[in-house]
Amino acid sequence: MGPPSAARPRVLSGVQPTGALHLGNWLGAIRNWVDLQNSHDTFFCVVDLHAITVPHDPGQLAENTLTTAALYLACGIDPEASTVFVQSHVSPHSELCWLLNCVTPLNWLERMIQFKEKAVKQGDNVSAGLLDYPVLMAADILLYDADLVPVGEDQKQHLELARDIAQQRINARFGGRDAAGESTPVLKVPEPLILKEGARVMSLTDGRNKMSKSDPNEGSRITLLDPPELIRKKIKRAKTDPVMGLEFGNPERPEADNLLGLYALTSGQGRETVAEACASMGWGAFKPMLTDAVVEALRPIQERYAQWRQEEAALRSVLLQGQELAAHVAEATLERVREAMGFLPRPRG
Repeated sequence: MGPPSAARPRVLSGVQPTGALHLGNWLGAIRNWVDLQNSHDTFFCVVDLHAITVPHDPGQLAENTLTTAALYLACGIDPEASTVFVQSHVSPHSELCWLLNCVTPLNWLERMIQFKEKAVKQGDNVSAGLLDYPVLMAADILLYDADLVPVGEDQKQHLELARDIAQQRINARFGGRDAAGESTPVLKVPEPLILKEGARVMSLTDGRNKMSKSDPNEGSRITLLDPPELIRKKIKRAKTDPVMGLEFGNPERPEADNLLGLYALTSGQGRETVAEACASMGWGAFKPMLTDAVVEALRPIQERYAQWRQEEAALRSVLLQGQELAAHVAEATLERVREAMGFLPRPRG
């Protein structure tokens, strides 16, 4: 039996609970997730199993997980419209990862760009989990028969791996045939959903690098929970250039492109409007405008976040409901893979 077809296209995505989410997470991903809720069957998880592929503080993992889930909801993810859950609460993620590990060639993982980059930073402390991260990501996606996976440019290689594992290592090897002789896939092969506008929010300290939670310089990012005064300080210190006037698309002025893009997104005015308004503006006049736009854009998120954290029982209830819904789908997929691979069926008590 192959993967079922959802009435609406299904989308799955998630973010690691490693520190507070930042503007790049919101503008590049979560804001788009909110829109997708209206037209898609959406599953959003806090991927805490991924968070331990690098050294982590066990005293902070649970708290960071709740913080991330609360920020999902504060940004507008509706638990009545989306399934919101914690990855480690649904055990099929780990089991399917192992099954996929056993059919995934090692050289597929060794060529992954993000592994190479992170391995250089960690030296001799690289874990097998960091190498295996993309297989767990494939399990996350494939468990939910996802039709579409929102990905930025830096995650496209991981999604291609998930597609290759599903097509070449599971469906080609273990798929069956129906009565008409047509092939019946075990796993649905997902397509990328590339989100254009705001997909790459860059660092405040280097307009050529993406804004990142792992950057050791906290001034490189604005988190969704930064208070107004801290936002003001970070933007004031943001890297600029000596040219008068702001513009988009000049490869010699990455900071101008990034900060003007942030202003367009947070002010809601759009790129054409802000490009015209700021074409002859100096940085001294522009940065206070950007600060005000960011502060006002984040104000409702911070207020809703505070409410969810004050109502922790309600937050945990949302995650329990999400866990139950996610587990129902994930367990069916896992059993389909187990059956196709020839395992003895589990006893039913």
